[in-house]
Amino acid sequence: MKVLVIGGTKFFGIPMIKDLLAKGHDVTIATRGVAKDAFGNTVKRIIIDKNNPKIMSDAFKNLHFDIVIDKIAYCSNDIKYAIENIDFDKFIYMSTTAVYDPKTINTKEEDYNGTNKKLIWCNREDASYSEVKRQAENALYQKYSDKNWVAVRYPVVLGKDDYTKRLLFYIENTIKSIPMNIDNLNKQMGYINSDEAGKFLSFLTDCPFSGAINGASYGTISLGEIIEYVENKTGSKAIIDISGENAPYNEDPEFSINTEKADSLGFKFSNLKDWIYDLIDYYINIIK
Repeated sequence: MKVLVIGGTKFFGIPMIKDLLAKGHDVTIATRGVAKDAFGNTVKRIIIDKNNPKIMSDAFKNLHFDIVIDKIAYCSNDIKYAIENIDFDKFIYMSTTAVYDPKTINTKEEDYNGTNKKLIWCNREDASYSEVKRQAENALYQKYSDKNWVAVRYPVVLGKDDYTKRLLFYIENTIKSIPMNIDNLNKQMGYINSDEAGKFLSFLTDCPFSGAINGASYGTISLGEIIEYVENKTGSKAIIDISGENAPYNEDPEFSINTEKADSLGFKFSNLKDWIYDLIDYYINIIK
């Protein structure tokens, strides 16, 4: 199949594209052309400005794709400019579990349905991350209900190449005894491994599914458990204090992500605690 990937040159886009290529798909990457990638002549490339509908129209004129995977759409206008300027059979949007308000234990896809929400055409800077991502989904549900689309909802994605360095914050500050203000220390929360996050997106290109779908590793862990592991491993002592630097996952509630839909399609995620401690060890070795 001819697959267009909007974004995808870093983090879990890399295992996604590698998996698409391994399956024999004809892959085109559409980016601003700023970040280099390591795919050489195995992919085609198109330069775009996703915020400019004229550039989008010109870039994709007379082209057809079986699948579009949009990894970098944030808001309803991003969805509009992509869907209305690209000819495709199936559109896969990289959404987020941040659309759930709130996330809860056993969060299911039905907990957010954009059909009956107020649709606002917006840009990324117009509202919070969670709200503009909801508006992107609202556009799919309401404006483009006639299209074959999938909204993939992940919690925080973790991996060695995580450029956000949010998990690293807790590990480094614990080892260096830098005070942290953490307001959800003992809340159980879900995550997904970057390799599986990429491969699940690739999996969905060949899967006859449409609508919203969750992806997450099985199980949960608390920040307190992570910090305790680092303390025991390194002999350090975390300083949890309200006067410390605000931690990146603050305000996240206790939650877990239901993946029964993905399971029923035949995709099996790994258990969170089978890989997260190896990742923590990797970060510990970087800091020490």
